Amino acid sequence: MMSTEFSNTELANVGAMQWGTQMKIAVILPCRNEEGAVGTVVRDFQQYLPAAIIYVFDNNSTDDTAKEARDAGAIVLTEKREGKGHVVRRMFADVDADVYLMVDGDDSYDISVAPELIGRMVDENVDIVNGSRRLEEVDAYRPGHEWGNKFLTGPVGLIFGREFDDMLSGYKVFSRRFVKSFPQFSSGFEIESELTIHALQLQMPTAEVETSYRDRAHGTESKLNTFADGFHILRTIYQLLMQGRPLLAFGVIGILLAGASVVLAYPIFVEFFATGVVPRIPTAILCTGLMLLGFLSITCGFILDVVTKGRQEAKRMRYLAIPCTRSLLEQSVS
Repeated sequence: MMSTEFSNTELANVGAMQWGTQMKIAVILPCRNEEGAVGTVVRDFQQYLPAAIIYVFDNNSTDDTAKEARDAGAIVLTEKREGKGHVVRRMFADVDADVYLMVDGDDSYDISVAPELIGRMVDENVDIVNGSRRLEEVDAYRPGHEWGNKFLTGPVGLIFGREFDDMLSGYKVFSRRFVKSFPQFSSGFEIESELTIHALQLQMPTAEVETSYRDRAHGTESKLNTFADGFHILRTIYQLLMQGRPLLAFGVIGILLAGASVVLAYPIFVEFFATGVVPRIPTAILCTGLMLLGFLSITCGFILDVVTKGRQEAKRMRYLAIPCTRSLLEQSVS
């Protein structure tokens, strides 16, 4: 039995050391021009997750990011295609581990809670633990970022299920079966949305832990463009909606088209029943076309929904074919 005199952080660190002897834990850091912060982040992980292997993926940095990371003791790999999505794709493909902890290399997240995040994954046997950001500094979020995060998280929760309060957080822990069953398509910061929707579509067990969030380290700057990347994220959510919930997506379009047809046709019908004459022939033709398009859209939604369910079943079977974290831990102990 452990003494109750230990703090929660100390207990979590003891657990992290024990897991490290039984499971392979990989810390993966996507970095571009983070020489002022990456060394501190790597050393903090060495302190709080001493048994973990730390990988820094350098995304065409023009400064000494790679050197600082290597000097701090990380394994440095390179991804030439610029964009966080490309880096994450390379990370998931090249790194083999039982548990993956991904965090931005700008020293804005609280590394001390890393053992707690992994502990939630192991104890509750979930596939993704999200580090929900709690602001420590007023200026930690750039103008528009907090509002944009809520604006994008809301629709995803409404459509796919509300499991996370901070979908766009860069601090996440993944199980092996999440990583190796993730069919990634995005190339930029929209990767955070795709990761979340993948978990929600397959109805994976999830958890969320509140973590402190501060301004990035001095001398580093954000690569996130509020409006451009926000548009890309919104576009990705729409594309994933079309792929994952086609009946909803095409059904809404069909209802809107049919509704427009009825609104435009109403005065035509009123005048026809009153006079027996069909007025405004072009408008009547337009109404007919809109109604036909509406029915075609709904029909496409039904057909694509059947196809999508088949694809989701295939992804679900691939996901279930990979042992869960609890099973990996039990196998290593035995």
